Amino acid sequence: QVQLVESGGGLVQTGGSLRLSCAASGDTWCIHSMGWYRQAPGEERDLVASITIGGSTDYADSVKGRFTISRDSAKNMLYLQMNSLKPEDTAGYYCNALEANWGTRCHGVNYWGKGNLVAVSS
Repeated sequence: QVQLVESGGGLVQTGGSLRLSCAASGDTWCIHSMGWYRQAPGEERDLVASITIGGSTDYADSVKGRFTISRDSAKNMLYLQMNSLKPEDTAGYYCNALEANWGTRCHGVNYWGKGNLVAVSS
């Protein structure tokens, strides 16, 4: 079992910055990648950024150049630095951890945090 707890959301004005944090705990040995997803009301939950255990990153086109995903493996922490925020960034932001699917121990489970609201005022 893995538990993910997000923090750092809030209300900011257009052009402002926030840093989201995600603390992972429990049995994190099988985690292959982690990421941030966001979901606006009535819409699907979409990938914002992800990072693998090897350090490879992916970003949604809408946030490239503005958001930076990073991790601190020693502290089991995931971060999302969000700069130049826009009203369209307003959403619930969710921390995600994906397990590898191999052997008898790692079963490809997706874990989710409870979400953290980011609201950007125009």
